[in-house]
Amino acid sequence: MQRTCSNTSDIFRRPRPRLFPTICLLISLALWLTACGSTASPGSATPQASTPTATPSPTPAVPVISSALTTYKGHSGPVIDISWSPDSTRIASCGNDGTVQVWNAKTGKALWNTAIGRYAFAVAWSPDGQKVAGGASDGSVVILDATHGKKLATYSHQVGFIEGIAWSPDGKYVASGDQDNTVDIWNVATGKLQASYTATAAVQRVAWSPDGKRIAAAVYDGTVQVLDASTGKLQVTYKGNGAPVWSVAWSPDSKRVVSGTGSAGAAGPVTSGNTVKVWDAATGQTVLSYTAEGDQNEAYALAWSPDGKYIASGGDAKVVHVWDAASGQTLWQYQGHSDIIFDVAWSPDGSLLASSSADGTVQVWKL
Repeated sequence: MQRTCSNTSDIFRRPRPRLFPTICLLISLALWLTACGSTASPGSATPQASTPTATPSPTPAVPVISSALTTYKGHSGPVIDISWSPDSTRIASCGNDGTVQVWNAKTGKALWNTAIGRYAFAVAWSPDGQKVAGGASDGSVVILDATHGKKLATYSHQVGFIEGIAWSPDGKYVASGDQDNTVDIWNVATGKLQASYTATAAVQRVAWSPDGKRIAAAVYDGTVQVLDASTGKLQVTYKGNGAPVWSVAWSPDSKRVVSGTGSAGAAGPVTSGNTVKVWDAATGQTVLSYTAEGDQNEAYALAWSPDGKYIASGGDAKVVHVWDAASGQTLWQYQGHSDIIFDVAWSPDGSLLASSSADGTVQVWKL
């Protein structure tokens, strides 16, 4: 403890010390030490001043969030796909119970529930907010009224499970990916099939580019196949995955595509060779590989943030990772599910992230 003086004048009242004898003693001691040092053995080393080295900053721990804002439990089985309303207030979800359900994202209150088939593995909200498209296990695409869940139309052409659905940005068309190896493009106004593409294997998720020009299909043979949205013809194929591609998403500027691998159902799981990759959309070159999911964990869920800065991913690890889209650095982890995560979706306003799981829940997270 530092001592303090209550009266500073006391400092000047102390007698001045006698310095001369002290100085003489110090000089004598210095001369004696110098003489001793000259007799040191030739092999003795003189200590050298060390050069300071910078200590690397530790990698900051990734924040873990384990408390969701809302947990929806309206489904009676695994929840496979989710989609936000354009105004970021409601979520549509579907799953193994064969229903499409719409509920309030803030309160978790169910608004409507419509059965569309034995299973329902794909759902997507229309850009104008008026309709919800659901994909059924009999190969049909069902268009529902977004307010009450009433069936407005059914498109039938594909014969397998519909695994992916995407609306065109202008809301005029719907694309569906099927296990029968096809991608269909439907005209919503007429209900007619606009175009159909036959892929090289079963099609899982499909994603329409924000600029409206292309459709990316996640294909079971380990490729991402990019189609011309107006004709349904193949433009480019991304190769290099060591497992079936399950998930696919576009960057908001339509310049990059992210894909993840995995397999579910009778054909799954894939226990090695899984990858999450970011591709240059035009050339099909790999821009980035994200490794936090691990090659043993399937990545069923992928979503690009509306501002393009982040990507959310999830799968077997039961954790939602949010990472930097440019560097691949993991920024946040959301841990609330007790089973596989099948889908993630950002709210259009970018403030919330939803995740669906085989545990039968949908959880909404604050970013």
